[in-house]
Amino acid sequence: MSMQQVFDLSPEEIQRYARHLVIPEIGLQGQLKLKKASVLIVGCGGLGSPIALYLAALGIGRIGIVDYDTIELSNLQRQIIHSTNLIGTSKVQSARDRLLAINPEIQVDGYEDLFTSNNAEKIAEPYQILIDGTDNIPTRYLMNDLCVLSGKPYVYGAVYRFDGQLGVLDAKKGACYRCIFPVPPSPESVPNCSVAGVVGVVPGIIGLLQAAEVVKLILDIGSPLYSQMVLYDSLECKMQTIRLPKNPACKVCGSNPEITRLIDYEQFCHMPIRDQYLNTEDPQGITPLELKEEMEKHAPVRLIDLRDPVELQISHIPGAENIPFHSLSERMKAWDRQQEIILICHIGFLSSIAKQILIEAGFKNVRNLKGGMRAWASEPDSHANLY
Repeated sequence: MSMQQVFDLSPEEIQRYARHLVIPEIGLQGQLKLKKASVLIVGCGGLGSPIALYLAALGIGRIGIVDYDTIELSNLQRQIIHSTNLIGTSKVQSARDRLLAINPEIQVDGYEDLFTSNNAEKIAEPYQILIDGTDNIPTRYLMNDLCVLSGKPYVYGAVYRFDGQLGVLDAKKGACYRCIFPVPPSPESVPNCSVAGVVGVVPGIIGLLQAAEVVKLILDIGSPLYSQMVLYDSLECKMQTIRLPKNPACKVCGSNPEITRLIDYEQFCHMPIRDQYLNTEDPQGITPLELKEEMEKHAPVRLIDLRDPVELQISHIPGAENIPFHSLSERMKAWDRQQEIILICHIGFLSSIAKQILIEAGFKNVRNLKGGMRAWASEPDSHANLY
């Protein structure tokens, strides 16, 4: 140990990281590696919160955070980096302030923007490792392709209700995301947290496991989850690890790659990156105000609520029939294809998919409620609960 290395950590840092410095696998050399490391966390929500908090606390020298969103009350059940008094403000700024309050010795960069194929390369360029804190498929393909093309590891994580999964995807070491998922799933099969829900502790658990993988990558210790995926079931408290072989025909990391630059990932996945799209550009959609006017006129329209029955306990529109999305294909066979139908869901996501299903089946007059029940509840006189 040289005196110069000791001086690379201030007396305050030596105290701060004392519990690391006595671990043989870390020690002074390892703590200096952590201090010199740089990571980019894309998304500062349920997964990004615990990842960022713990990586800051353990001394990652440079942390970048990408998020375009503002804090909502419904975020706070799982996005523990944010506070109630900051509702309506920038997630990036909230996270940055919190991380620097925990550890003023580090550098925190904030990017208040969507992470897209237009800016991803520029944003990610200074960072060694990209970490998945997102909840949408297009961004995962984007992060994967960017990491393959730039030779960086991608620490993947995802959550759904009571379940979660994570892995380390590095094309130099094994499989990439496209090796595992060469074709994106249908939009309705992978709803995000605002549609499907998630138990608040699950992203905390998965996020901490992702953070642990980042530490192993930086320190080059242990066995990172290359070509592996951990599947976690919180209801049964079970965790299993499956192996994922590299695909030699993969379109981005295979022997003859077809993808050599970033593409339009929203078009590739047939779904948007941002959660707040809410069908505002749908010319066949109907706004909450327009729907209220039709209901007041007693217009002969059939309202179909596609949400799960448990959601009706929160709020509902009088007169709407509850036909959950998963039973739509069977139930619609008996419907009059000439009747006017208005489809309702939570945020307008499933209703837009259901509308297309009905139109393709020959229904002539189908609209969906723009913004779903969230938009309906936002109307001043709706008397519905916003969730």
